[in-house]
Amino acid sequence: MPRFHRPAASACAALVAIAALAAAGLPGTASARTPDAAGPPTVADPSPALLTAMGRDLGLTRAQARDRLANEAEAGATAGRLRLALGDAYAGAWVRGAESARLTVATTDPADIPAIEAHGARATVVAHTLAALEAASTAVDRAASRTAARTTAVDAPVRYVDVRTNTLVVQAVRPAAAHDLVAAAGIDPGLVRVETSTDRPRPLYDIRGGDAYYMNGSGRCSVGFAITKGTQQGFATAGHCGRPGTTTSGYNQVAQGSFQASTFPGRDTAWVATNTNWTSTPYVKGQGAANVQVAGSTQSPVGASVCRSGSTTGWHCGVIQQHNTSVTYPEGTISGVTRTTVCAEPGDSGGSYISGSQAQGVTSGGSGNCSSGGTTFYQPINPLLQAYALTLKTTTGPGPGDPGEPGEPGGTWAAGTVYAAGAQVTYGGVTYRCLQAHQAQPGWQPPNVPALWQQV
Repeated sequence: MPRFHRPAASACAALVAIAALAAAGLPGTASARTPDAAGPPTVADPSPALLTAMGRDLGLTRAQARDRLANEAEAGATAGRLRLALGDAYAGAWVRGAESARLTVATTDPADIPAIEAHGARATVVAHTLAALEAASTAVDRAASRTAARTTAVDAPVRYVDVRTNTLVVQAVRPAAAHDLVAAAGIDPGLVRVETSTDRPRPLYDIRGGDAYYMNGSGRCSVGFAITKGTQQGFATAGHCGRPGTTTSGYNQVAQGSFQASTFPGRDTAWVATNTNWTSTPYVKGQGAANVQVAGSTQSPVGASVCRSGSTTGWHCGVIQQHNTSVTYPEGTISGVTRTTVCAEPGDSGGSYISGSQAQGVTSGGSGNCSSGGTTFYQPINPLLQAYALTLKTTTGPGPGDPGEPGEPGGTWAAGTVYAAGAQVTYGGVTYRCLQAHQAQPGWQPPNVPALWQQV
C-alpha cells in the first residue's frame, strides 16, 4: 500500500488564530466575543489569513467565520458541563450550522431534557450511551489487533462512534469484513452501522508547526507543534515518521535532532529533541511564512472547524467529524485519533491541526488528496503530551530554559499538566472539576477560565 511519503521538500503554509476559550454557562445561541483587557481573553482576534482560509474551504464570510469560532468555543464549555451533569446517561454532543450556532446534546434519559435546554442546547433522546458505544469500539479494536484478524481489519479500516446517529460505524471496502470483525469482537450488532467505502487510509509520510523535516535523508514529514521537556527543546510529530534514534534535519537541510520516543501502531505519537541550533517557538507556519500563535490545547467538539498545516499542501480547513476513532493501516491499528474532512497529501504527516489558536493534534493518515478532497485522521495532542511528559510551547507558556515539566493530573493545579475532562484539582483551597481536555498554561488558573474549570 503506498504511503504519503515525499523524497524532497516543498513549501508549506499554515495559518491560525483565535483562542478557543469562551466564558461558558451562557444560555441561548453563542455570539462572538472580544478580548477582555482585565483578564484572559475569551476569544482572541482571528488572523485575516485564518478567516480567508475558512472562507475558501468552508464557504463562509469573514463575519460567519468569526462567529463560528466564538460559538464553537462556547459550545465546548457547555458540552463539558452537561457531560458531567448527565453522568452515565450522556450520549455525546455536536454543533451544526454554518456558524455552529446550534449545540445538540444527546442523552438516554428523557428526564435530562430540561437541564439540557436550560443551557441553551437542543436535547435529543437516544438508545445508547456514549460509554456503551465507546466500549463496543474498544472491543472491535482489540479484535482488529489480533494477528488472525489483521487482513480482515485492513478491509474494514475505519471505526468510530458517530454521536449524531448514536451508532458505532465501521467503514469497509468489503462489508463482509466489517461483519466478521464485529462478530470477532463479540459485541451487539445492533450497535453497529456498516458503511461501504473505497478508502484505504495510509500514514501521511513523507521549529514551527507545519515546517518540513527529513528523516535520515530517506523521507520527509512535517513538524506538529513545538514543545519543551525541561530545558530540552523539540517538537511533537507522528510516530510513523520515525523510530527512536532516527536522526532529522530541518526544512533547510541543516542537522536538527533525533527521535526520542515513538509509538506506531497502537497510537501515532512521537517527539524529536533538537540540538542547540534550534529553538522551539509558539507558532504554526502561516500564509506567506507568517507566524500564527499557539495559545493552548483545549479540545474542540465534533462539528467544529479545524485547520491543518503541512509541508506539502500548506493550510487547509475542514470539520471535526468524530473523536476517538480507530483506523487500521497496513502496518496495524491505531486508536484514539480524530476523523476530519480536511485534505492532506504525502509529506503532510506529523503536521499541525489547530482550531482557532488551540492545538488539536498531529496529522496521522487519510485518503484522497487536496484536489478531489479527502478524509484525514489526527492524533490528539494532549495524550501525546501526557505520554511523553512534554510541555506545549505556547504564547502564554514557559520561555526557553524554564523547567515547564508537566506534573501528575489531579492534586493541586499546576501549569504544564495535561488535564482530562472530569479531572479534579484544588486551587486556593477550592476544588475544581475539568470541563475540557487541555494542558494548563500560566494565567489559566481555575478561577480565571470558567470555560475549562467548574467549582465543585
